[in-house]
Amino acid sequence: MSTVNPLSGAGGASLLSQSGDSTAATQEQFLTLLVTQLQNQDPLNPMDNAEVTSQIAQLSTVNGINQLNNTLLALSGQMDLSQSMQAANLIGKEVLVPGEKISLGSSVVDGVTTQVATPFGVDLISDAAKVTVTILDASGKAVRQMELEDPQSAGVLTLQWDGKDDAGLPVGDGAYTVQVAATDAEGQLVASEALTSGKVSSVAYASTGLQLELGLAGTYSLFDIRKIM
Repeated sequence: MSTVNPLSGAGGASLLSQSGDSTAATQEQFLTLLVTQLQNQDPLNPMDNAEVTSQIAQLSTVNGINQLNNTLLALSGQMDLSQSMQAANLIGKEVLVPGEKISLGSSVVDGVTTQVATPFGVDLISDAAKVTVTILDASGKAVRQMELEDPQSAGVLTLQWDGKDDAGLPVGDGAYTVQVAATDAEGQLVASEALTSGKVSSVAYASTGLQLELGLAGTYSLFDIRKIM
């Protein structure tokens, strides 16, 4: 009498494809098939112990995979919950994210008009001997160029513009953009990125992950944050 592996063939495929069955139900079906197989085996050609051990090992493998999947799902849920709580704590805080926008506005205090620009930043991938920041108006014309005097280490730099052009004269309120160029001691370009600021007003969970609403700066992923101020 030929033997049949409970986890192979049509019966085995059915067991492995029944995703809706619980692990306990799968084990019960396996044991039922195995006991039936043992009861109906040919006494003159009994099942080999190695074959029985192999079948049990296959069941253990299936069971182990199910347990691993459940563990990974639980860990994923805990990570999502942890990230959501962290993101909620960011509401009301200023952050730096990749972007080139700068807003310049005026405020009057005790009859004195003061211009205030939103902070911005630079993300340096490696150390730079020279960093040059250029402010452009809405038409793309450069109105101010700032060169950082000292060598800068790799990382995020927070910068502020006083709202004046290269001649030291105030420019008009409005939207501006920033460009960044950095070089090392040998004059080779250093990878750099301009950063824009925004205040987190709300947090939403989307299919792409946690999204932060930064008002006029737009919507960004939690992983876009380069610095919390």
